[in-house]
This record gives sequence, structure tokens and C-alpha cells, in this order.
Amino acid sequence: MARPKVGIVGAGNVGASAAFMLLKNDVCDVVLSDIVEGLPQGKALDMSECRQIDTHDAWSIGTNRVEEMRDCSVVVITAGVPRKPGMTREQLLDINTGIVKNVCSALKSVGAAPILIVVTNPLDVMTYAALKITGFPRERVLGMAGVLDSNRFAHFVAEKLQVSPKDISAMVMGSHGDTMVAMPRFTTVAGIPITELLSKEEVEKLCARTANGGAEIVNYLKTGSAYYAPGSAIAAMVEAILHDSNRVMPCSVLLRGEYGLNDVVVGVPVKLGEGGVKQIVPLKLTSEEDAALKKSASVVAENVKLLKL
Repeated sequence: MARPKVGIVGAGNVGASAAFMLLKNDVCDVVLSDIVEGLPQGKALDMSECRQIDTHDAWSIGTNRVEEMRDCSVVVITAGVPRKPGMTREQLLDINTGIVKNVCSALKSVGAAPILIVVTNPLDVMTYAALKITGFPRERVLGMAGVLDSNRFAHFVAEKLQVSPKDISAMVMGSHGDTMVAMPRFTTVAGIPITELLSKEEVEKLCARTANGGAEIVNYLKTGSAYYAPGSAIAAMVEAILHDSNRVMPCSVLLRGEYGLNDVVVGVPVKLGEGGVKQIVPLKLTSEEDAALKKSASVVAENVKLLKL
């Protein structure tokens, strides 16, 4: 049986971290691409030279041509201009739309029809752009953000309560940005909602830190943004799809009436497996949670209007 092959567009920190995690866990072979000559080739060779000591058979190749991903089951788009201190995700819109358009056009030119995972910021808007450019079914085009944001939330909860993150199930919905909606009622420690373990003020502080989690790292790094946690989130999504594991994860998907929203890409819990999104999982939201989700979605919708496709 042939090993699954996954393409990762962008050999920067995020793309390379995701590639390395997938290879190290022997999930799939990886085709790593970048426009910079030699960068993906060098990183792919470096990763492949770990195979003996890491005891896995997965291999990677580097290329400067997205077209070489024609037979990949999943393609992850991480390429784009990174956020700098003081820069919002929305300010990245124009230049990163062009990058996503080039990637999608290259895939379509060789008849490729992979499942697309979009990581390029502003993530929800770029996912919408990828959908429109490719014309793929919505089940096959999704954004990564919710998995990353929920894991950040889980880390902060574990740190606050001094418990193992293994016992935490966290949920963050909405857009990947300042208006993301952390869901304390659906965030539990061994099944116990954190609203029963922490005060309202403590919960609000954790939610605020989660919303600013990316910016906090950007401010530390000065010249870059997070990549280990995003890489881990990407790898988890890819593995769920390739192994058809039916994992429930919050991902950015196109909504068509779900949660009272239509024609907007926003983060909601979905069941991930073969073919991509197998189900959008409904949650019964309070009026306050529903209002926060709709406000978050409206930010995405306003930025979608600025797309130049």
C-alpha cells in the first residue's frame, strides 16, 4: 500500500515545523515547497537525514514548484508574509491573497484536488479565498486556527489550575483574531467545566490571554511569530484526515446556515476524517455566546468584501 503524501507550501518556520512533526511521527511522506531556491530542498534533506535515529520510514523532498504536489492527498498552505509587532492579521490581506491565489492556481493547473488546510493569515479570509479560487467542496477546504487557539487555551488553563493538559478539553470558536470566542462552558478538566473551577474574573483573564496568544509570542520574538504550536496543530489535523479518525476539532469552515451564519468562514467544531470535514458539530449556545460568535463572523465578512480575486 502506497504511503500517503502531503504537500506543505511554505518552508518557513511554520511549514517546516509541521513537516518535521509529520515525518517524525511517521504519518506520511512530505513534499515541501517554497519560492526561495534551495530552502525547501535543504530543509527536506535535513529532515530526511533524521530517519535512522528517529526510526521512521517517512521521507521528504523539497521543490520550488507547487505543481509537484499533484498527487498529494492533503496540501497545507502556510506561505505568506508573517505578522510583525503592531501589525494586524487584516493588514496582511492583499499580499497574502495573491500568494494563496498563485498556490491554488498552480494546483488546479495540474488537475490536483487535495484537501486544503489553510494557515496563511488572515486565516478565515484566506480560507474563503481558497474556496472561491479552487471551487472545491467546502468539506475539502478548511482553516487551521481553532485547533491552535484551543490548545493555547488548554495550556493556559493547565498552567492556572496546575493540572495535566492531557485532562483538558478546550473549545475556541469564531475567527482567528482578536474577536475569537473562547468557550469556558465547553472547556473542561476531566469533564468538569472550568466555570466550576475558577472565578468569573479568572476565566475572563484566561480567555483574553488566549485571544492575544499569537500577539504575545510576536511581541517576544520581535521579528517573527509562533511556529511550534501551529506546526503541531497542523500535524494533528493532517493525521486525523489521513487516519480517518473522526476527531472533533474546531476548524474554520464555510457555514451555510449552521449557527445562524451563511456564506462566511469561521471556526466551529467539526468531525475530521477521510475527505476532510465529515460533519459540522452543533453546540447549543447561550445568547451571549451566540452574539460573540456572530460578532466574530462579521469581522471576517467585512474583510472578505476587500478580497481582490
